[in-house]
Amino acid sequence: MTSPQPAPIKSEITAMPSWLRRSIGKASELSTVQRIIKQRQIHTICEEGRCPNRGECYAQKTATFLLLGPVCTRSCAFCQVDKGHAPMPIDSEEPRKVAEAVQLLGLRYVVLTSVARDDLPDQGAGHFVETMDTIRRLNPDSQIEVLTPDFWGGVGAGESGQRQRIATIIKAKPACFNHNIETVRRLTGPVRRGAKYDRSLKVLAMVKEIDAAIPTKSGLMLGHGETREEVIEAMADLRGVGCDRLTIGQYMRPSLEHLPVKKYWTPEEFNALSRVAWEMGFNHVRSGPLVRSSYHAGEEE
Repeated sequence: MTSPQPAPIKSEITAMPSWLRRSIGKASELSTVQRIIKQRQIHTICEEGRCPNRGECYAQKTATFLLLGPVCTRSCAFCQVDKGHAPMPIDSEEPRKVAEAVQLLGLRYVVLTSVARDDLPDQGAGHFVETMDTIRRLNPDSQIEVLTPDFWGGVGAGESGQRQRIATIIKAKPACFNHNIETVRRLTGPVRRGAKYDRSLKVLAMVKEIDAAIPTKSGLMLGHGETREEVIEAMADLRGVGCDRLTIGQYMRPSLEHLPVKKYWTPEEFNALSRVAWEMGFNHVRSGPLVRSSYHAGEEE
């Protein structure tokens, strides 16, 4: 008699739903940006993360540049950016290369983000500012949003060092200061390894303490097993520290090495969360399955 075969292991979620499938845009728009980026050996999160909206954003003259190399010193379990080995040396020419790319592409709104660089004395805050200054010299009409790490770890770890690094960037007057909490309080540990929920809230609070006039922004990626109530609690926490703008999107598993998707939230559920966010007082809300941190970033409402 043959022994019974074990039942097949069921995946945690069914196949990707139709509302998450979309065209990445015109090949000509993508190839132009990709050529300029490759020639200058710079990086964008649009390409590194294979964002589904990059064609649309490029057409709207918006792009998100990834500073400080393509290797992160953190190991978030959801993120596709490279990690797990030594980060690259800082490219001193990167500010000029990014500024030239902005000029060639005619970008009206630029988002600067970076990998976490806990190995650097200022964790890259000065490099953000140098890049902002260089962009403005070549592109005086372009607005610049920053999407930063928490600036906590490494040399000078702690709240005073964190405040100093944030103040360095605030002094350069970004159009918006973005820092993502990414997920709800309960799931921060497994999803954002090395990060703390309250620490991220503190980043946004510090920005307002230093300069209340600068808009702040944060984002959530749903699909890790959070409940609707937990999402609304996170939104309320963001409003509690004066966060002005909010993005909510669907987590899409980059590979089998990343966290599995526990749920695909429907467009209707995203729309319902959008209504709650507006009622809470956010003045810029983007909520939908394909929304990412920089989606329609240049729009103020």
